Amino acid sequence: MAIDLEVIAKERAIKYFLISYTDLFGAQRAKLVPASAIGGMARNGAGFAGFATWLDMSPADPDLFAIPDPDSLIQLPWKPEVGWLAADLWMDGKPLEQAPRNLLKRMVERAAAQGLEMKTGVECEFFLITPDGQAIADTADCHEKPCYDQLALMRRYDVITEICNAMQDLGWQPYQNDHEDANGQFEMNWNYDTALVTADRHAFFKYMAKSIAEKHGLRATFMPKPFSGLTGNGCHAHISLWRDGANVFCDEKGELGLSAMGYQFIAGLLHSAPALAALLNPTVNSYKRLNAPRTISGATWSPNSISYTGNNRTHMIRIPEGDRLELRLADGAANPYLLQAAILAAGLDGMENGRDPGRRLDINMYTDGHSVKDVATLPLNLLDALRALEASDVLNEALGAFIPSYLKLKKQEWNSFTAHLTTWERTTTLDC
Repeated sequence: MAIDLEVIAKERAIKYFLISYTDLFGAQRAKLVPASAIGGMARNGAGFAGFATWLDMSPADPDLFAIPDPDSLIQLPWKPEVGWLAADLWMDGKPLEQAPRNLLKRMVERAAAQGLEMKTGVECEFFLITPDGQAIADTADCHEKPCYDQLALMRRYDVITEICNAMQDLGWQPYQNDHEDANGQFEMNWNYDTALVTADRHAFFKYMAKSIAEKHGLRATFMPKPFSGLTGNGCHAHISLWRDGANVFCDEKGELGLSAMGYQFIAGLLHSAPALAALLNPTVNSYKRLNAPRTISGATWSPNSISYTGNNRTHMIRIPEGDRLELRLADGAANPYLLQAAILAAGLDGMENGRDPGRRLDINMYTDGHSVKDVATLPLNLLDALRALEASDVLNEALGAFIPSYLKLKKQEWNSFTAHLTTWERTTTLDC
């Protein structure tokens, strides 16, 4: 039975709805709609000027309409009179092709046509910093190896538990929170679900963490590498594939308990890795995390090679258990919907084409990677990744009209970056 938002508003005392969509750059856009008007919005959508956000549109394009998905409804735990709704973008009576949520839904349908459903969980890392963004907020958090630091974690008890309590109230089944490897960095984990549900929750989690941090006089950032000497913010994805209620990655007779289908999925991710980086590591700053020198703690915890392994965190993909694989490529700037869509596109390609991931490497890639001659490295910068995406037949075929729009806007971003004159350039070049 379809959810009637007008009825829900009365039952839950919701006074306003945030009708929200995520643009190509991962920014969340919304209109605040009074509950008295939600019926019409549910039918026809909230109107937006597409050119005003990152969607590769012009002022001459018709209005966009964001039609809310009632199944995505989340009451703001810190302001329960407001309901948040993920929306799908439509223009001229058709779904907008380059809209990230629409793209993910198309990929989910493609998998469903084969009787498959991808389930994922994400590990969202973030820093709690000063409002001006210049430093971590906790000056006492200064240890060389601060990961799992109990004192630092408990000094942020009020913030972390408010977010965790919210996830419990929302039924997300959060199961752990910790201080991560960098000073001022935290990670919060909740239970895995289908790709679309996880993407919606991922998008909302980022909004929630930032909002609750602000409430406590702090700032939460998911920036990939906000501090040069500290470990960056990753967004590792744990992936499994299901058919008729059974996990098709599981095979007790398979190596490490993973099925042949699971290894083909891995092969698809490896095959498209340089192009995936353009979507999963979408900013100039992303490549300061991927290709970073050793951090204060002793390791970056991020991959730099296109390789896979067993239970070993120095590779791009690891197999922690036979029921899933972990892709460690994505960072905190990844668009929640593009993250899921790109993983599914590359993984399905691996299965459809029977790709072979090659031999598993169990070495420490940080210290011994140089000893392996046939392992490719990840792109060194955003431009290299964008070129790989442009050349990727796999992702261009799967993601369609989205790719040209994304490439156009991201190349503009790269050009803006290269036009910027840095202090380092002047210091090192004035006297050349």
